Amino acid sequence: MFTQSMRKRLVLFLVEELVAEVVIVFFVVSYTLSINNSRRVRRRIVYAQPYGMLSRIPDQVLHMSRLFLDSDVDCISNLRMDRNSFGRLCFLMRELGGLVDRRYISVEEQVSMFLSILAHHKKNRVIKFDFRRSGQTVSHYVHIVLRAILSLHTLFLVKPTPVTDDSTDSRWKWFKGCLGVLDGTYIDLHVPSCDKPRFRTRKGRISTNVLGACDQNMMFVYVLPGWVGSAADCRVLRNAVLRPNRLKVTKDIIVTLAGLGLNKATP
Repeated sequence: MFTQSMRKRLVLFLVEELVAEVVIVFFVVSYTLSINNSRRVRRRIVYAQPYGMLSRIPDQVLHMSRLFLDSDVDCISNLRMDRNSFGRLCFLMRELGGLVDRRYISVEEQVSMFLSILAHHKKNRVIKFDFRRSGQTVSHYVHIVLRAILSLHTLFLVKPTPVTDDSTDSRWKWFKGCLGVLDGTYIDLHVPSCDKPRFRTRKGRISTNVLGACDQNMMFVYVLPGWVGSAADCRVLRNAVLRPNRLKVTKDIIVTLAGLGLNKATP
């Protein structure tokens, strides 16, 4: 016969066994559920949020600030002019060139894209990545800035003045009556494959031959672009003086020709 104390011990033992089994079952169920949840998270496909216009604005503002707001060194390295010159150019584009700030793009950014292409021969896709713009936007505003600059050719192309007899400039006092200097240069460009033979220079580069004339202060007075790279310099010069809008030189004025195989010329 079990005594009352033995019955209590038996009951306590059974309760302890039951509690231990419940705890074991609880831990097994919890571990199984955690494994299933982790598998579900791994299989879940996370879709990236669309990179819209509003999300690109902070990056665009930061890039423009680094271009021409931080220092003259960065501005010259990227745009080939200091911050003062860049601000003056943007002012001229606004007041005389007809450029206006758009809803999402300012005049400064339009001019920056144009100067980046000219200064470093960057492609449309590179400018698109740097400025966080679409390729169509880059192409559209580059052409707008180009047309604005061409419309101001009377402002950018100065009228030369001949070297006077009493000139004291060590570089020009030896050239009495000289208007400036003529020279040709090659500018690399991309053309269709069928046109590459005509644009290939004697050094193998695909370029266009451009004739330019500068005055004593290195300001352009005449530019003739568009000739193929294979054209000789004398052929370009002959076209410059015979075309309808030809290069005109007044009487008794000597023009120094650099790199064209001539010493001097008088009309």
